[in-house]
Amino acid sequence: MILKTYRWSFVVTAVGLVLAALYGLSAHLGVFQAIALVLILSVLEISLSFDNAVVNATILERMSDFWRKIFLSVGIIIAVFGMRLVFPIVLVSVTAGLGPIEVVQLALRGGNPDDPGTYGYELNQAHPTIASFGGMFLLMLFLNFIFGEKEHHWLGPVERVLEKVGKLEYVQVIVAGAVLLVVAETFATDHGRTVLASGLAGVVTYLLVNGLGELFNVEEHLDHGEHPDGADAGSEPAEGRRGPSGAAKATGKAAFFLFLYLEVLDASFSFDGVIGAFAITSDPVIIAIGLGVGAMYIRSMTVHLVEEGTLAQYPYLENGALWAIGALATILLLSIEIHIPEVVTGLIGLAFIVASLISSIRYNRAHPEAAHVETEATAQAG
Repeated sequence: MILKTYRWSFVVTAVGLVLAALYGLSAHLGVFQAIALVLILSVLEISLSFDNAVVNATILERMSDFWRKIFLSVGIIIAVFGMRLVFPIVLVSVTAGLGPIEVVQLALRGGNPDDPGTYGYELNQAHPTIASFGGMFLLMLFLNFIFGEKEHHWLGPVERVLEKVGKLEYVQVIVAGAVLLVVAETFATDHGRTVLASGLAGVVTYLLVNGLGELFNVEEHLDHGEHPDGADAGSEPAEGRRGPSGAAKATGKAAFFLFLYLEVLDASFSFDGVIGAFAITSDPVIIAIGLGVGAMYIRSMTVHLVEEGTLAQYPYLENGALWAIGALATILLLSIEIHIPEVVTGLIGLAFIVASLISSIRYNRAHPEAAHVETEATAQAG
């Protein structure tokens, strides 16, 4: 099972290390130093994005096998070359007013984020735009969770109260708008307009992808004479559905927008990794290889969680991952003005995951019958 699920991650790791070694020779960086940097960056990406794998799994389990393969093939190309290599270059080009070729030349020269005129410095200058967009997108995902109906309540009293508040229409947008306004006007005063515009873009992107996913999911079920919540006509609607689509084994347009949602989610998670990587090295090629290898493992972990039915086996794991995303969204917004070490971000996310995992194990011991039923249901669904 491990070899089947992670074989492409192992292949990408081998290719990445070979490319790092060749690049280390050509760039006079040194073979062993280049390989070591790639390994360190891979670990950084995995530690920062493990909660991303859990959330991805809740969405990927609703998609057909075909779209799972697309997620692992086309998706990884977008993740590695798009988000870890091309996107930073495009972002610097737009924010610094430089041509793409000039930015590529600047990137190949590297440079410390503290040195004006370097690629690292220009990318760091774009951080308020990145943090605001990514922070608000992740915040919307978190708010959609805490205000929505849940099958399991990990932080019982808190989650139940917030679930009741969620009955207020548009409460997620209201809270997100209030947070963005406070951040832009009182906290990120030096970048107020930029933060406001990019944060609003993050909210709109979430609502657009989420809405389109739900729209096409409903249309496809109606075309097949099924209930829009995935149940047979005349049955009660399923509860506890969250995310852009509640469909199981979605195909067609619904699956496409689920895939698009996953890619935007991955982008939001990748921002802090790309910025944080410059604390380790200023070489954009090494950063792209290292973060790309880590991104492949996150995708393999996502598939592993789905195929093993881990989310059903550990009922609070999804809750812990979403609370970790809430923490990451907060950290991204705070990082507009305050430098927060990447190790802190990674440890906070890991703490939520481990705590929810421990709670799940205790729950399973106290309710062995419920755990058995959920595992059987997952096995039958797969």
